[in-house]
Amino acid sequence: MPTFEIGESDFLLDGRPHQVISGALHYFRVHPDQWADRIHKARLMGLNTIETYVAWNFHAPERGRFDLDGRRDLGRFLDLVAAEGMHAIVRPGPYICAEWDGGGLPGWLLADPTVGVRRHEPAYLAAIEQYYDQLLPLVAERQISRGGPVVAVQIENEYGAYGDDQDYLRALIAMTRARGIDVPLLSCDQADDTMQTRGSIPELHRTATFGSRSTERLALLRRHQPTGPLMCMEFWNGWFDSWGLHHHVAPSEANAQDLDDLLAAGGSVNLYMFHGGTNFGMTNGANDKGTYLPITTSYDYDAPLAEHGAVTPKWHAMREVIARYAPVPDEVPADPAPAPELTVDLTRRVALADVVDVLGETRTWDHLPTHDELAQWSGFVLYRTRVTAADRAITFTEVRDRAVVALDGEPVGVLSRTEHSRTVPLPARDGVLTLLVEDQGRVNYGPRIGEPKGLIGPARTAAREVTDWETVALRLDEVEPALAERLAAAPVAEVEAPVAGPAFLHGTFDTVAGADHFLRLDGFGKGLVWVNGFPLGRHWSAGPTATMYVPGPVLRAAGNEVVVLELHGAASARVAFVAAPDLGSSEV
Repeated sequence: MPTFEIGESDFLLDGRPHQVISGALHYFRVHPDQWADRIHKARLMGLNTIETYVAWNFHAPERGRFDLDGRRDLGRFLDLVAAEGMHAIVRPGPYICAEWDGGGLPGWLLADPTVGVRRHEPAYLAAIEQYYDQLLPLVAERQISRGGPVVAVQIENEYGAYGDDQDYLRALIAMTRARGIDVPLLSCDQADDTMQTRGSIPELHRTATFGSRSTERLALLRRHQPTGPLMCMEFWNGWFDSWGLHHHVAPSEANAQDLDDLLAAGGSVNLYMFHGGTNFGMTNGANDKGTYLPITTSYDYDAPLAEHGAVTPKWHAMREVIARYAPVPDEVPADPAPAPELTVDLTRRVALADVVDVLGETRTWDHLPTHDELAQWSGFVLYRTRVTAADRAITFTEVRDRAVVALDGEPVGVLSRTEHSRTVPLPARDGVLTLLVEDQGRVNYGPRIGEPKGLIGPARTAAREVTDWETVALRLDEVEPALAERLAAAPVAEVEAPVAGPAFLHGTFDTVAGADHFLRLDGFGKGLVWVNGFPLGRHWSAGPTATMYVPGPVLRAAGNEVVVLELHGAASARVAFVAAPDLGSSEV
């Protein structure tokens, strides 16, 4: 069998020095029918390895459930890497950051306040044991020592930025080895002396994360990893976008020069990202360093391979650099044809209030519950209570993360965590107050990991504390069959008439089967979109992203369906598919 080991100064592949030239490609951000295409384009750029995180909560959305099928079939993804003749690095966390919801940690686990997150704590370790029991056997059987592609596994992720619990790291190592993982185990931390010291132990081979000044950062890493190969586990060749800010880009020329410096020094590398992909559904994470900033649906990352799988000038620039150090195939992928252009009339609509009964069950409370108390680990909860003319306004301790507020169905305001708004004035009348509260993504980095979502009480008005509540946790991971039936039965609406939200809209269209599409929702506000039942993700006029990527495998020639949840309203019920993506302005 082939071997992959850590030598005195290099990685050793079958006993010979080997430079790992890897690219990050997250299977959970790419339609599974496109995995092979993205992997192939990585090899054509000169990469010899694919790295992927594993998002625990993607496989275990609820306690006691673990899914390895379809979009979650990690085994198939690794087999496709092997079929391309490439190696794989697997980073199963349990914490991954990755601008992913909760950094991959399941909400159901963090809802228990006794669980000690990212430290040596029995309840947390017991949950990881169960996770590893399900996951690691499929990784173990695909290790290079058994004829598979996996050459290394990472323990935790940038742990030095969070903690320094060596017993915790040793427990993760023991769990990993006990489940048959025999390839080298790695740690990764930012190129910072304190983080490198805190985040690893001698049993792990240290790597670093950085995106510039390669020579300087490798020298820092060598101080902490005196022997063995030097590796940049995350070479940041782009950056993520947050809603309401500009689109981030990183100059190809600077990326290429830093990559050249890194490879010339003999370092191994993992490009983060080679291909970013998409935060489909409601899987995006968020940051909060004083201001809450959720991550966009697009995770293009200004990567060498664009969100829709097209090679970019950065792909060519990096390929040229890699060719100085490793064999690069002659084949170059063709540029994709422009996407089909068409408009779609959303001819049927139903108000959210008229379908709440088929999206969740009503529960009553004598206190203000969080989403976590409702076991609603992502998405939306509808809160209801009665108010009087004497209440005048209602204030919450915190809103996580955004609430559309109405009195007897009439909009009265929006509460936003990003804008630090917690109070909404109320009309001077009695009525039913509703708050449609959106979890916009759980924090994926820093001390606010694990906090509960929803309305954080107490809730107070000018007259009293409000304790009597009804809630409905809305099922929106897919288009519920009962919702589809209500939409199909709805009367045909005038497309040019303004849309009042919150509402669901539905339309059908014919197009080119299997072709990638880019959806624009000009004139819409905020919400979710599904095409043929596939959850494209969140749309929001806050930008920067102006289009939504629709993977080609989702589309057929005739009878395609698009469903839009619009929270606020739209100028008309018409959407458009356009020829190319628009990720927004890169200027501040």
